[in-house]
Amino acid sequence: MYPPAIKKLIAHFSEFPTIGPRTAARFVFYLLKTSDEEVKKLAESLLQMKERVKLCSFCFNPFEPFDAAQDKPSKHQEWLCEICRNPGREKRVICVVEKESDLAALENTKQYKGRYFILGGTVQKLKQEDLEMLRTKELAERVKGPEIIEIILATNSTPEGENTALYVERKLEGLGKKITRLGRGLPIGGELEYADPETLKSSLDNRK
Repeated sequence: MYPPAIKKLIAHFSEFPTIGPRTAARFVFYLLKTSDEEVKKLAESLLQMKERVKLCSFCFNPFEPFDAAQDKPSKHQEWLCEICRNPGREKRVICVVEKESDLAALENTKQYKGRYFILGGTVQKLKQEDLEMLRTKELAERVKGPEIIEIILATNSTPEGENTALYVERKLEGLGKKITRLGRGLPIGGELEYADPETLKSSLDNRK
């Protein structure tokens, strides 16, 4: 019953994580009522994000690389985020998280001083497509060197997070690395991005 242009946009929004057709339709009709100028600003912001934001070559954290002298994106081929470039970070410890918002939550505690690695998802039911989505091969490459002394598996306290941690542990077997998990503090079924800084600090301090 909707015009083709509206149906097409609803279909695009429905591809977003956790967004169903009804919510997607609300987005579309909101945009339909918005001024042309605001829609243009939104479109420009999306294009600018795709143009300017890069994924860190080490941890896959999205960031905007700038040439400080000219205030424009750097032309370097290896994109390292601010965390990975920081000489003050503990480069011997890597904290493995599911997604970008988990990294942000841990970083906001200002307690963790090592580096990160974003897996890019979770293992739902050990489906092949889930396993292929995880960056386990890249993780193994990052940690196989002698300079890495600890890998913290900071997955969420959900069934998917637990399955993911177990799967990653199996993939890293044989590397002779110390692998720890976040300690008590996070409630069962809780997610890192919604936990308060004190809870996350306690989980980091009590990892085992």
